[in-house]
Order: sequence, then structure tokens, then C-alpha cells
Amino acid sequence: MFLLITGASGAGKSSARAAIAAELAPEVVCVELGEVVPIPPWPTLAWRQESTEAVVRLALEYQADGRHLLLSGDPVAPGEVLASPSADRLDGIRACLLHADPEAQEARLRGRGDPEALFPDHVAFAAWMRGHAEDPSHVPEVLITNGWEEMRWERWIERRAGDPGWNVTTIDTSHLDLDEVAAEVLAWTRASLRGETPPLSLSAG
Repeated sequence: MFLLITGASGAGKSSARAAIAAELAPEVVCVELGEVVPIPPWPTLAWRQESTEAVVRLALEYQADGRHLLLSGDPVAPGEVLASPSADRLDGIRACLLHADPEAQEARLRGRGDPEALFPDHVAFAAWMRGHAEDPSHVPEVLITNGWEEMRWERWIERRAGDPGWNVTTIDTSHLDLDEVAAEVLAWTRASLRGETPPLSLSAG
């Protein structure tokens, strides 16, 4: 199974992965893009999407051994996983969005020293990610324009809000500390492994 923990900068993705990785091993291998592929000096959208395909292929290797892969730490959108060329070979996809309100997100970005001039962009992307999680038709150009030419956008581009195959769990981390976020993510991951969370399907439900 491919497990995606995603969200905008400051949502808690990397911290959550680091906190739960040991508890999930060896059944689940937790990675971020930079652990699978080299990060270029100036990462592009197309690079992120091609890198997501590399992670999907890695997940297929673990799948053959009866193991699972969790990707967390990068703002990979659920639609990018579905559109990865090899995603149709996965035996299951589950997706979870970590979302923080603008005040909490900006406080976290400020706390780790991110440039304040970029805060509006981070907040806007967080709002887009929330919309994408709820509705696959929400401004798809954010992913498609200048994207990787090998992506299979037709797997979701015509789908609409309410599609029973479009399932992304959202965890609001705005008022949670690191331990609480990790506990929520761990609980979601374990429930997904038990088949208790709805799948993100490659076709309309």
C-alpha cells in the first residue's frame, strides 16, 4: 500500500514522519522525496512529479515483499500520486492531508526561520491543498501547468466533488503539538493498514 501524508509547509509532515517511522518499521518504510532521488538546486513542479513516480516504483518493490511505503515531508498532492504512470500497479492508495490555519502555519514558519516574504505563497498553497483534498476539480492547473509530460492526469481530471473514489482524510493540526500530530497520523496509518480508511481510487467511484 502507498500511504501519503501531505500538506503545505508548516503543516507538520516531516516532524510527524520522524516521530512515527520507528513504530511502523519494518512493515512500513517511511520516506521523503530527498531520500529517494537527488534534490536539484531549484526543484520544479515537473521534478516533483517525476520524483513521485520514483517513489511509487519504490513502493512497488516493497509491495512485492509484503511491505508498505509512507511518503511524508513533501507537498505532493493526492492527484500527483494518482497520475504517476506506475500508480495503477499499486494494491492500494491512502491519502491524508495535514492542514493548519494561516495563523498557526505562519507561526511555525516564523519559528523555523522561513522568509516572511514567502508566507503569503505558503498560506495560499495550503488553501489550495485543502480545496484539492475536498474536490478533485479544484483548480487542477496548479498541478498540470508546467507539469511532467508523463503524468496520467486523465485518471482524475474529469472527476468532481463528491466522487466516492476521491477520499482524502484531513487532520487539522492548527492547535496540536508535535506529539498530538504524530499520534493522529499514527492512528490514521494503522487504521489504513487495517483497511478502515477509504481508498483513493484511480477511477471514479
